Amino acid sequence: MEWNEVCNSIGTGLEYGQDVENMRKILAYSYYDLPSHLRACLLYLSVFPEDYEIKKFRLICMWIAEGFVQHEEHGKGLFDLGECYFYELINRGMIQPVYDPYDAIIESCRVHDMVLDLVRSISSEENFVNMLNNEHSASQEKRVRRLSLQSDMVDHVVPCASMSMVQVRSAVAFSLGFNLMPALENFRVLRVLDLKSCYLPQGCDLKHLGNLCHLRYLGVGRTYSDELPDDVGNLRYLQTLDVVGSNFGSLPLTVAKLRHLMYLCMDQNTRVPNGIIGSLTSLEDLSTLYICDSTDITEELCHLTELKALAILLFPAGNDTCLGKSLVMSLCKLQKMHSLTIWTTGGECNFDAWVPPRHLRRLQLQCCWFSRLPDWMNASHLDLSFLWINVRELHQEDLEILGRLPALRHLYLMLGHENLKIPRRFVIRTCSFPCLVGCRLLGILGAVVFQQGAMTMLKSLAFTFHGQELRNITSSNGRFNLGLENLLSLQEAIVYFRFRGASEVEVKEAKAALSHEFENHPNHPMYDIWG
Repeated sequence: MEWNEVCNSIGTGLEYGQDVENMRKILAYSYYDLPSHLRACLLYLSVFPEDYEIKKFRLICMWIAEGFVQHEEHGKGLFDLGECYFYELINRGMIQPVYDPYDAIIESCRVHDMVLDLVRSISSEENFVNMLNNEHSASQEKRVRRLSLQSDMVDHVVPCASMSMVQVRSAVAFSLGFNLMPALENFRVLRVLDLKSCYLPQGCDLKHLGNLCHLRYLGVGRTYSDELPDDVGNLRYLQTLDVVGSNFGSLPLTVAKLRHLMYLCMDQNTRVPNGIIGSLTSLEDLSTLYICDSTDITEELCHLTELKALAILLFPAGNDTCLGKSLVMSLCKLQKMHSLTIWTTGGECNFDAWVPPRHLRRLQLQCCWFSRLPDWMNASHLDLSFLWINVRELHQEDLEILGRLPALRHLYLMLGHENLKIPRRFVIRTCSFPCLVGCRLLGILGAVVFQQGAMTMLKSLAFTFHGQELRNITSSNGRFNLGLENLLSLQEAIVYFRFRGASEVEVKEAKAALSHEFENHPNHPMYDIWG
C-alpha cells in the first residue's frame, strides 16, 4: 500500500511538473540524434494506438512499403535491413521490446507513453501522421499524408469530404475505425492500407481496391469480408499481402499477377488454387500454406528460390507418401531459407533425403520423421537456434552432436524409442548445450541424467520418465539422482510420467523421488508430474 501511494504521487507530480519537461527535452535530444531514416521509422509509430503491441514483422513491412528502407546492403535484403533499424531503435531506448514467452526472441514492441507523446507531437508539427478518433479529427486545411483511424464507437463518423486525400500514403484503421475511412476511390498514391482486425460493415466489398495502383502493403485479415476482389491482381507493385484470419476461403487466381509480392501471410482457412504459388517468384516469406492431397503446389514451391521463411500445413490423404516426397524434393532446391516450419497429420513424411540450406536458423518439423540424426547436423557451420525434430532412433553420440551446436537455444526432440521398445539411457555431459534455454526430450524409453556443467542456461525442461527406471537410477546407497540440481538456471519443469511395466510401489516411489529432486533444487523451480 505504501509503494502504491509513492507510485501514485510520482505520477501526479510528473503530470505537469518541471521534471516532465526535462524528460521531454532529453527524449527530444535522443530523437534529433537519430539518423534521418530512423527518425521517419520512429515517427511512423504514431499511427498505432497507445499501449498497442506492434508486431515486428508487420511494422517492418510497413516501413518497406513506405520507402523508409530503401538500399539493400551486401548480403542483406530489405527486411534484414529493416530488422536492423528495429533493433537499433530498441538499443537506443526509443521502443520497448516484447519477447515471445516460448522462444525468448523479440516478436513485438511497444512505445512508452512519454516517447509516444513526443512522437505524436513532432508528427503533428511535421504533418507526418494525422489521427482521426472519437475526440478529434485531422485538420481539414492540411494535405493529409498518413491517416490513423482509431474509434471504438459503432456509429461514430467524422466527415472527410473536405479533407484532401490526394497525398495520403498510409491509411491504418483499428477496431471500428473503418467508420472513419474515406472511400477508397479518394486515394491516389496510397502505399499502405491496413484494415487488419478492423470490423468492416456488412456489405463492404473493398470496391475500388484494384485502383490503388501504388499500393505496396495490404492487410485485410480479420475484417469479416467475404472475399478478396479479383482486381487485387491490378496491384502490380504489391509487396505484402496479409489475409490471416480472413473469411475469404480462397485467394483469387489473379494473385498470380503479383510478381513483386515478397510477403504472403495466410492461415489454414485460406486455400491457394493451383498455378498461383509458382508464379510468385519474388516471395521471401510464405506462411501458412495449406497443402492437401495434390502434389501440384509442392512442385510449384521449387520456383520460389528467393524464399527465406516458409510455414506449411500438410494434410496427405490416408497413408499417401507421394505428397511428402514431392515436398522434400522441392525444399532441397530452396537454398536461401532461414526458417522452415511444417505441421503434418496422417501419411508418412520422411525427411531423410532433405539437406537444409547453409544459413538455416529455425527448423520445426512436427510429425515429420528422420530415421536417424542426419549427417548434416554434424556440420561446424550450422547456426540453428531453434530445433524441433522427430527422430526414430537416437544414440548417445547423436545427442552429443546436438549438444555442440553453438547457437541452439530451443530443442524439442521427440524420439521413437517408446514405440520401438529401445531401452536407452542418455547422459547430458559437461559443457554441452551451452546456450539452451528451453528443452523437451520426449519419447525416451530410459532415463536422462544431467552432469555438472551441462545446460547452464536452461530455464524450461520437459522429459519422459518411466516408473521402472527408478531401480536403474538409484545408486548403491539408495539415492535417486538424475542430476537435476546441476541445471543451475532451471525455473520450470514438466515430467511426462509413464507407469507401464512398473509396480504400484515403484510408481509411488518414483514420483516421490522426482518431487524430492525438484523441491531440493536450489532454485525451487515450478514443476508438474503428468501421468
